[in-house]
Amino acid sequence: MHSQIRNMLHNPAVSGVLIFLAAVAAMAVENSVWNIYYNAFLNTPVVVQIGELKIAKPLLLWINDGLMAIFFLLVGLELKREFFEGELSQPSNVILPVVGAIGGIALPAGIYIMLNQGNPDALSGWAVPTATDIAFALGILALLGKRVPTALKLFLLTLAIIDDLAAIVIIAFIYTSDLATHSLMIAGGAIVVLVMMNRLLGIKGIGGYLFVGGVLWVAVLKSGVHATLAGVVLGMLIPLKGDSEQLSPLHRLEHELHPLVGLGILPLFAFANAGVSLEGLGLSVLLDPVPLGIALGLFLGKQIGVFGFVWAAIVTGLAKRPAGFTWGQLYGVAMLCGVGFTMSLFISSLAFEQSGATIISGAPDAGSARLGILSGSIISGILGYILLRLSLPKPQQENAEEKEEEQGTSHAH
Repeated sequence: MHSQIRNMLHNPAVSGVLIFLAAVAAMAVENSVWNIYYNAFLNTPVVVQIGELKIAKPLLLWINDGLMAIFFLLVGLELKREFFEGELSQPSNVILPVVGAIGGIALPAGIYIMLNQGNPDALSGWAVPTATDIAFALGILALLGKRVPTALKLFLLTLAIIDDLAAIVIIAFIYTSDLATHSLMIAGGAIVVLVMMNRLLGIKGIGGYLFVGGVLWVAVLKSGVHATLAGVVLGMLIPLKGDSEQLSPLHRLEHELHPLVGLGILPLFAFANAGVSLEGLGLSVLLDPVPLGIALGLFLGKQIGVFGFVWAAIVTGLAKRPAGFTWGQLYGVAMLCGVGFTMSLFISSLAFEQSGATIISGAPDAGSARLGILSGSIISGILGYILLRLSLPKPQQENAEEKEEEQGTSHAH
């Protein structure tokens, strides 16, 4: 029973379902008589003060800047593990996903920029349709069970990780405000301490790293660089090697954070950010440049960019197509990459809402941008699932093959 519960907590399909339900709940509440309580909840002032240090933000920004830093901490841990122990440690395994990720970033951004080139404020959202939601995409793939070839799962996972790395770089260099030198110096000092703890002192206890990581988060928050990047840096500096008898600090922390992030933080983030008021937002709003650019970028840009670049790399001999999955299955996965959802909502909040930019004439707020994210992600997810379901081996066929293998083994004995 305990192992079943543990497996459920780490199942990406469970996290994907919860994120989807949280988004639906947010939409329902925002468009009901309860919306006043929903907005009051998100705007609840939360103040933390220690001496002269004071952080005062509405609850929404604590979720987006604080809790999402924990999500990015998990991303940092996964990136480090993949670079040193996983798929990203083998250059031959990286070429195809890197090429696919480049196409999945360039084409959606190009579509968005082409549709919004006349609006400088709107252009700040060019990165919104470039993101892939790992939890959602892998969750949809997990719904197909053992029918999915291992090579196909690894391709999607590696591409999504590279996509996240690109999103981190974009956030670091594009979505930063005026920099505060004093806070940056404190952040730099915290990073030096973390490096010394890992490399020179060989400290294995997680508590010390989390304490210094908290200092790093506050300093980055005050510096003008987006605070979630502190989570990535901390994740990269957690020791990968541990004592021979125990899991390393990185593996231990990653294992503990998975259910917290997948079942708690990401659904809460979705609930806080997906509440789009449909008042004044008819279907015609989807034809406005920002939501249309986002929706088309996620749905068309992602699938064409990922599949097109991968196909070109294989045809030209730059990379080999891994054995174990077909072109149709590869296209289905490319379509799943258009599920931007969590990361797209996050980048949208940086590009539009926190800056207070008015991006669409006639629209009440940046909610229409979120409408583009939801529509593009939902269509990509549904059609990607259908295409994979049609192109993957049928369960009966799979069971028959397994029985034939078992009979062959028994005859051999």
